Amino acid sequence: MAFESLSEKLQNVFKNLRSKGRLTEEDVHTACKDVKMALLEADVNFRVVKSFIKTVEERAVGADVMNGLNPGQMVIKIVNEEMTSLMGSETTEIAYQPGKAITVIMMCGLQGAGKTTTTAKLAAKMKTKGKKPLLVACDVYRPAAIKQLQVNGEKVGVDVFTMGENVSPVEIAKKAIECAEKNGHKVVILETAGRLHIDEEMMRKLQAIKSAVDVHQTFLTVDAMTGQDAVNVAEDFKEKVGLDGVILTKLDGDTRGGAALSVKAVTELPILFAGMGEKLDDLEQFYPDRMANRILGMGDVLTLIEKAQNAIDIDEAKERDMAARMKKGKFDFNDYLESMKQMRNMGGLSSILGMLPGLGMGIKTSDLEGAVDEKQLARTEAIVLSMTKAERENPKLMNPSRKHRIAKGAGVDIAEVNRFIKQFEQSQKMMKQMKGMMGKKGRFRMPF
Repeated sequence: MAFESLSEKLQNVFKNLRSKGRLTEEDVHTACKDVKMALLEADVNFRVVKSFIKTVEERAVGADVMNGLNPGQMVIKIVNEEMTSLMGSETTEIAYQPGKAITVIMMCGLQGAGKTTTTAKLAAKMKTKGKKPLLVACDVYRPAAIKQLQVNGEKVGVDVFTMGENVSPVEIAKKAIECAEKNGHKVVILETAGRLHIDEEMMRKLQAIKSAVDVHQTFLTVDAMTGQDAVNVAEDFKEKVGLDGVILTKLDGDTRGGAALSVKAVTELPILFAGMGEKLDDLEQFYPDRMANRILGMGDVLTLIEKAQNAIDIDEAKERDMAARMKKGKFDFNDYLESMKQMRNMGGLSSILGMLPGLGMGIKTSDLEGAVDEKQLARTEAIVLSMTKAERENPKLMNPSRKHRIAKGAGVDIAEVNRFIKQFEQSQKMMKQMKGMMGKKGRFRMPF
């Protein structure tokens, strides 16, 4: 889970602060010292940590905080505000060219940072906003790079321009812009070659592209899991190629948080997006305030709502009107399948819990694995998929022979099928009881 290690340490610091009725300067100093150690262990840049702690401590020992009704909470608020400022304060949007002009974006980064996949993710995001992007395969050096971009482009429904491996990236970029002009594409995204490490030849090739075509914005993809190394890479690219922003990849697997908390402060480059999974729609707009809330265990309800809106098929939701069916106690196995699909589109139950205030960042991944068994959810889904259409629509049809057939089809023990169906029936009864507790005007009434 993202920031798990850092968040756990900070949660322990804040727990001690909340337990005190009033704070002394020594309490604040001790808390800041613990926060400092947590940030350093998270691989946050040392200069960034030093400046951050100095600012927090200066603000926290002020009279308004020390003499306030809830000084511990005030200190946490200060940490939240300074952490938000550290990551950029405001959300940075892509600057598109005005009118009908084509916006040219160059994507760069080291091999292994997820540049090709991120390029396709970015194009998919633009497509949902009504843009017409054109992906351009300028990486003619890495084996299968062109094919990978073509496959990803096809998956997200975006055109991909290629000229093979025997043409220079500069020529490909020029021809791609001509193609975009002829076919009405509003954005051209150049996916360039990377290396396992920074070298002069790679930088010269990137500089050559920028000299040959009018690149409006240059974005660097960096692997968040590499911590301080990601920040060093960003500094080098900014100095030698020129950058307009950073996209953090693999942030969902970054348990520390060093890159996210350092890159803006060190390079002065905004973080535009964050890769939160392997799927081609797992690219989130980077909101510094929301990210600070996640790190400090305050949840991220706004992103959760946005995920829900994107995940739910509006037409399908209207057709089934699941909420109304639940109110009537008519929730069937088809509704269960639909709810599983929507939950998966939102990143799974663990991802959802991670955005709830007081839950996600206060719970370790190991704790979630005990409470949320994703494999068990997959098995119950297999049970439902092994049912006939009639059985899904009418749970009352279940009898021993049907259950044995379903167990065999799902590859599970009959006891597991019986347990799932019993739980499902109990859920239906509970919904009917809830319906009975509602008055004629929809007001809740006590069941006695």
